[in-house]
Amino acid sequence: MDPEALSAALLAVVTPLAEARRQGSSAGLTAADLVLDRPKNRDHGDWASNAALKLAKNVGANPREFAAEIAAGLAQVDGIASVDVAGPGFINITLDAAAAGALAKTIVEAGAAFGSNESQRGNTINLEFVSANPTGPLHIGHTRWAALGDSIGRLLQASGATVAREFYINDAGVQMERFGRSVLAAAKGEPTPEGGYAGGYIDELGRRVLVERPDLLDLPDEEQVAAARDAAYALQLGELQASLAAFNVDFDVWFSERVLHAKGDNGGPSLVDEAVDRLVAQGHVFEDEGAVWVRTTDFGDDKDRVIRRSNGEYTYFAADAAYYLNKGDRGFAHKIYLLGADHHGYVHRLKALAGAAGDDPDADIEVLIGQLVSVNGARLSKRAGNIIEMDDLREWLGTDALRYSLGRYPADSPLTLDPELLRKRTNDNPVFYVQYAHARTHNVGRNAAASGVDRSEFAPELLTHETESALLGALQEFPRIVAFAAEVREPHRVARYLEELAGLYHRWYDSCRVIPLGDAPVEAVHRTRLWLNDATGQVLRNGLDLLGVSAPERM
Repeated sequence: MDPEALSAALLAVVTPLAEARRQGSSAGLTAADLVLDRPKNRDHGDWASNAALKLAKNVGANPREFAAEIAAGLAQVDGIASVDVAGPGFINITLDAAAAGALAKTIVEAGAAFGSNESQRGNTINLEFVSANPTGPLHIGHTRWAALGDSIGRLLQASGATVAREFYINDAGVQMERFGRSVLAAAKGEPTPEGGYAGGYIDELGRRVLVERPDLLDLPDEEQVAAARDAAYALQLGELQASLAAFNVDFDVWFSERVLHAKGDNGGPSLVDEAVDRLVAQGHVFEDEGAVWVRTTDFGDDKDRVIRRSNGEYTYFAADAAYYLNKGDRGFAHKIYLLGADHHGYVHRLKALAGAAGDDPDADIEVLIGQLVSVNGARLSKRAGNIIEMDDLREWLGTDALRYSLGRYPADSPLTLDPELLRKRTNDNPVFYVQYAHARTHNVGRNAAASGVDRSEFAPELLTHETESALLGALQEFPRIVAFAAEVREPHRVARYLEELAGLYHRWYDSCRVIPLGDAPVEAVHRTRLWLNDATGQVLRNGLDLLGVSAPERM
C-alpha cells in the first residue's frame, strides 16, 4: 500500500464520520488534504496523520474522540495491521508486511517513472538560468547556477509541469563591440584596446577567427570589427554550449537579446518598442523631463525606473520588459529567474515589471537568488586569467562530484567545496556513498543471477526484518520528496534523501541475505529480497538522474 492508496483509504473512512457529526462538513475534502507523515520513531508505526486534529473543530468533535473513531475505521482496511491514537489526537498507522512490501514490486515495474507525480500538472514554466555574456568562458558561479537550474527543471518536469529551460544570450550592447575590437586586435597582433577583453582565450579566438574569415584583414576598416565580433561570438557561444553539455546541462531555448532590438518587417517596431507601448497601455508609465518612466514603486520597487532616456535611447530595463513580455507571449504563465548574489537588486525590479505588465507579481514571476561558491585550492584559468573556469573544475573534480555537491546545498547558502573530499573513493564522500550503494545493488543482482536467484516469485509478507521495514518506508517517501523538492525549488532535498536511503540499504545489505548461504536452497524470501534490492537501485538511479548525476553499475 503506497501513500496515495493509504490517503484514499483515510478519506473514505473520514468522510462518512465527518458527515455523521455535521452534514456538509466534508464538502470539498480530498485525499491531498489528509496529510500523511513518516514518524521519526519507527516504533510509532509506518505512517502518522493529524486528520482528527485538523478536522475536529469543523465537525464539532473532541479531537481525540474523533481520532479514535477514525482509527477504528482504518483498522478494518485491508493491508493495515494496527492503528493507535497518540497524544491529543494523532493517528499512528502500521501496515501489515504484505501491504508494505508490495511497494518493491511496484517500484521495479514502474522503473524510471517511479517518483514522477502530478503535483505540478497544468503549470507552464519558463526557467531561465546561467544567462552569461558570450564574451568569455563560463566560470565557477555559472557552474552552481547550471547545476541548480537544471535540477530544478528536472524536478518540475518529474512533477508534471511543462518546462522550458532557457538561456538568455546577452549579445547586444557595448560589451559586444568591445569584444569584437579585442578579438580583432588579437588577430592583428596588436595590444588589447582600452577597456577591452584580455586573456589567452582572446588570443585563441583571434587565431580561430582568422581561420574562419581568412579575408578579415582585407576588409574595409569599418567592416573588420563587425566581422571579427560575429565570428568570435559564434565560436564563443559554441564553447559555452559545449561546456554546459559536458556538465549534463541542456537548454531548450537559446534566446538572443538581439531579437528584442531587431526591427520588424519593413522597418516595423521592435519587441522593445512594442513592450514600451504595452506598458503605457497598462497605465503605469509617465514622462518626466523628456524621459519615459515606469512607476515600479506601485509594486514595491525602491524607485521608479527609466525605460527610455530623454535622448530616445532605451535602457536595459526596456530590454528586460520586452523579454518578460515575450515569455508570456510564448505561452509561459509562470517565469522563474535564477540569478547570482550580485543580482539581488533585480528581485523587486522584476516583480514590479510583472505588476506593471498587468500580471500578478506573486503568482507569475519567481526570482531565486543563489549565493557564491568557492573551491579550496582551485586555480585561476590560464586562458582567462582572472576567473575559475567551469571546464577546469569539471576536468579536475568530475561532472558527478560537482553536480552532486552543488545540488546538495540550498542555493541561498554560501558554499565552499573541499576537493580532497570530493576526489575520495570512501564513504566520507557523499556522492561516492550514494553511487556505491547503487553499484552495490547491481553487484547483488549479478551475484544473485549467478546463484540462481531470480524474481520469479514475490512474497512481500516475508519482508519482516526491521531493516526491511525501514528501507521500504524510505522508498515510499520518494515521490513525495520529489514533489516537495519541486514545489520549493530545492534539489538538495533529493540529495539528502538519497544519502539516507543509501545508509538504510547498506544496513539492510549487512543484515538480510539475497543469496542463500552455502548449499542452502533458494527460497521465496531470497527471490522477494531481490525485488527489494532492485527497487532500491531503481530509486537511487531515479534520484541521481534528477540531480544530473550518473548511476554507475560498477565501482
